[in-house]
Amino acid sequence: MTQDQIDRLAALPVPPGRLLIDGKWEKGEDEPLPVHSPIDGSLLTTVESASAADVARATACARQAFEDGRWSRTSPAQRKAVLLKLADLIDKHALELAVLGVRDNGTEISMALKAEPGSAAQTFRWYAEAIDKVYGEIAPTAANVLALIHREPVGVVAAIVPWNFPLMIGAWKLAPALAAGNSVVLKPAETASLTLLRLAELALEAGLPPGVLNVVTGPGRTTGEALGLSMDVDVMVFTGSGLTGRRLMEYAARSNLKRVYLELGGKSPNIVFADAPDLGVAAKAAANGIFRNSGQVCVAGSRLLVEASVADAFLEALTKATRAMTLGNPLLLSTQIGAVNSPQQLSRNLGFIDTARAEGNDVLTGGARARVDTGGWYMEPTIISGVRPTDRLFREEVFGPVLSVTSFTTEAEALSLANATDYGLASGVWTANLSRAHRMIRGIRAGVVHVNTYGGTDGTVPMGGVRQSGNGHDKSLHALDKYTDLKTAWIAL
Repeated sequence: MTQDQIDRLAALPVPPGRLLIDGKWEKGEDEPLPVHSPIDGSLLTTVESASAADVARATACARQAFEDGRWSRTSPAQRKAVLLKLADLIDKHALELAVLGVRDNGTEISMALKAEPGSAAQTFRWYAEAIDKVYGEIAPTAANVLALIHREPVGVVAAIVPWNFPLMIGAWKLAPALAAGNSVVLKPAETASLTLLRLAELALEAGLPPGVLNVVTGPGRTTGEALGLSMDVDVMVFTGSGLTGRRLMEYAARSNLKRVYLELGGKSPNIVFADAPDLGVAAKAAANGIFRNSGQVCVAGSRLLVEASVADAFLEALTKATRAMTLGNPLLLSTQIGAVNSPQQLSRNLGFIDTARAEGNDVLTGGARARVDTGGWYMEPTIISGVRPTDRLFREEVFGPVLSVTSFTTEAEALSLANATDYGLASGVWTANLSRAHRMIRGIRAGVVHVNTYGGTDGTVPMGGVRQSGNGHDKSLHALDKYTDLKTAWIAL
């Protein structure tokens, strides 16, 4: 990958995005939506705004594809071959996909290439290789009975994917759902649909039968609601805000009681004890853990909890590491902090800074909009100290490059602060004390606990949260539980 290759791809026009229904690209009933690039605010292209009728056609086609068995009744080995080919195609077009995604959502290219097409290809390959190695069960019954436990695909899956890492998170949902034999209706975020539309093209090229994967773009208030209320959808999976997650559960209750699995973000604590193996390493990791992708990461370590005896020294190292990070055009390889996805998100981020100042918190660095002259949406990486558990910045997810800092004096206080939130997605612990590390792992209420690192897992382990961070898990073999039903066969011999 060179800067010249990136620049050439970034100069290409982006055709309008269409709906994919039953293997055909179509216009929707409603007016298309403009897509503005967060890099400079320019109009990039348009995507369709699917109406309720468009969604109904997509879900009906997905249902027909499932019922006639064009995919659901193929062997695991056949599905494996198609998904492996799709993974190869993602690798082949990785730079194209990464540049398209950066133009659409503002993630810095140095992160996007690995986190988006790189991760997506690995995910499809992992589930492709796994699916013909997942077996049913034989129950230990009496000699005159044979009891078999079958795993069967659930039917039609609706997947709603957010704008921060659409390819990565999309693959977390699409790969296991398709590997298990389901049909899928995918709704990308309206501000980051382009890479998933391209992925759907590649899926057809790989040999996925028409109707098995359908893509409907549009706003949540129409397209998402229609999916939530659909009687043709058996399972809905979603990553996004808690408010939207609650609505989806309401839609399920008002329709067919479809199962709804939610990943709703977090307010993750990153806890630094005085005996951390290397405070300098911890400071750089803390900066990366909140400021890469402009803080638009669900597992971002947005609450720094630091032991009081080393707080001043650590904050000095953290501020130095933050100021050394390059904020700039996300299409430049040298950029480490890219753009904020939308002007609405930027305004929300800055509103948290105003509230923090009003509540008496100290802005150590940042706190303002950046690169205004570009026309794009950028924000300075911001560190705010003196944050109390009652403050808004301690309790609410910003989803931007804003780090709150709170000090503690004892292990018990650190654990209490870590759990003083409604969320429970991720966390980090920095300590050289093995016993303390294990106590914190057991005590922190979160789906992921990093120890002496922050961020980084692979497909072998589940990703999910507890409490108001949601339910269900992406990644690992456990994700297949969302996309399969258990059926018991009780046979008298």
